[in-house]
Amino acid sequence: QLLLCATQSLFTCDTQQGSVAQANGSSPTSIQAPTVPPIDCKSNPPTYTFIQGWQLLALAVSLFVPKNSRLLWYLKLHLSRNADSKTECGKYAAYCERALERTMQNGGRETKPSRMEVLSILLKNPYHHSLPHAIPVHMMNTTYQVVSFDGSTTIEEFHCTLAQEIGCRDSTNGFTLFSDDPIEKDLEHYLDPQAKLCDVISKWETALREKGSGKFENSRVIQLTYKNRLYWKHAAKLETEKERLLLCYQVNLQVVQGRFPLSRDLALELASLMAQIDMGDFASDKSKTNSLQALDKFYPYRYRDALNQEGLKELQELLSAKWALLRGRSILDCVRIYLTCARKWPFFGAALFQAKPRHSDQAMAWLAVSEDALSVLELSSMATIARYPYSSVMTFGGCQDDFMLVVSAEDTLQSVSNEQKLLFAMSKPKILEITLLIADYMNALGHTLPGTPQMNTLTRNGSHRSIRSRALPGSLTGTPAHNTLNSHATHANNTLTSHSHTLNSHVSHTLSSHGQPDILKSTPDHQRHK
Repeated sequence: QLLLCATQSLFTCDTQQGSVAQANGSSPTSIQAPTVPPIDCKSNPPTYTFIQGWQLLALAVSLFVPKNSRLLWYLKLHLSRNADSKTECGKYAAYCERALERTMQNGGRETKPSRMEVLSILLKNPYHHSLPHAIPVHMMNTTYQVVSFDGSTTIEEFHCTLAQEIGCRDSTNGFTLFSDDPIEKDLEHYLDPQAKLCDVISKWETALREKGSGKFENSRVIQLTYKNRLYWKHAAKLETEKERLLLCYQVNLQVVQGRFPLSRDLALELASLMAQIDMGDFASDKSKTNSLQALDKFYPYRYRDALNQEGLKELQELLSAKWALLRGRSILDCVRIYLTCARKWPFFGAALFQAKPRHSDQAMAWLAVSEDALSVLELSSMATIARYPYSSVMTFGGCQDDFMLVVSAEDTLQSVSNEQKLLFAMSKPKILEITLLIADYMNALGHTLPGTPQMNTLTRNGSHRSIRSRALPGSLTGTPAHNTLNSHATHANNTLTSHSHTLNSHVSHTLSSHGQPDILKSTPDHQRHK
């Protein structure tokens, strides 16, 4: 199939004119070419030129909508007249009609089409697919799901389609999409739900080309990963089986990397559970191979790195024995046991960031971002050093090369509030990640979450009773943000804080209307000198 700018058609007219000139002897110095039969390129162009024009239009309609209303009317009329399911051009016109409606619904794009998007349009007629593009999404259990999308699909729409296909809840479950970094190997980027997926792919390819070799790399494409980002303890009963399975693998990754405090015995128990989940019943004929593979995938690095051959062999035998005891256990049973054990840690589900406190002599520490507070943990033992509830946070974000957190510590005797400024040395990508994460948790505190008790009642939001009460005449249709915040704080901490007004004013003032603070604007430089 001919591509968008097929070289066969670029100079058809010029070739014809050159041949006529040579026949008349007007260009004696030119190279003689075989005589081409006369073709009227304007009145009777080749069929493939129409296909190329429709391919170009199929790419363009997903980028923007004509600002001129008359031009938009002409475009709609042209597409309507040419739409036909029997001809190749008519199929492109029908697709363009659908794509234009989607662009008018979701708005235009930010960047040019990606190479992936262009090839998808060129290599197959998009009319035959309601969603012309497709990309695999990788899960934490090493599986993947191929999901289709179009040029106007947002990350939120893509997420909803993915969740429906794999048996998860919508975006309220705390799971979200991440993309890999085109340059840095171990760096991931959280994807804004309102961004267009095609824009994300285009920016990724542009960064790879500009910061890499300067050429298109056919062997590399963007990799999307689906995993948990926001964890709500009160919503654990609402989790689906698929979500719990993915949580198991995500927690296991933390265990293996040393981001989860546990003893050697507990690590062995959890590794045997993960082996049963991932590989099934223990096979005695492959005991050495399977047990070694299970140790590599599910046992903490720090507990096996210092072992010699004898110690490693003994560890394999212990794991094999515990794994064999789980014979006949279903995946659901093992997942339930694993999560029941892991949830006993107070910071289960929290995102951990390594940082160096500037305000103390401590070398390194963990910053644990959970649903109601930011905690500082000791690096090796992961014991709590300090805890800062979001109700006490005055401002936060990037401050030059550090992450800054300003908290208020009230003196109950003098009734004054003392501000404390904390600085943590972190890399800039991690500063952006922790800033957005805290902002999303704080924004969520101002909303009614699924499973959270309503204000002054035992009825939970989303229950049949709450839905029925909303339908009654004169019933309360909404709850003020600060009331919801206080209710959530009461449910989580059993204490009603006195800082709800401070937090609400901070969320409305510090965080932008988009819900995500700009890391370059969240903490102006002049605040550093105050």
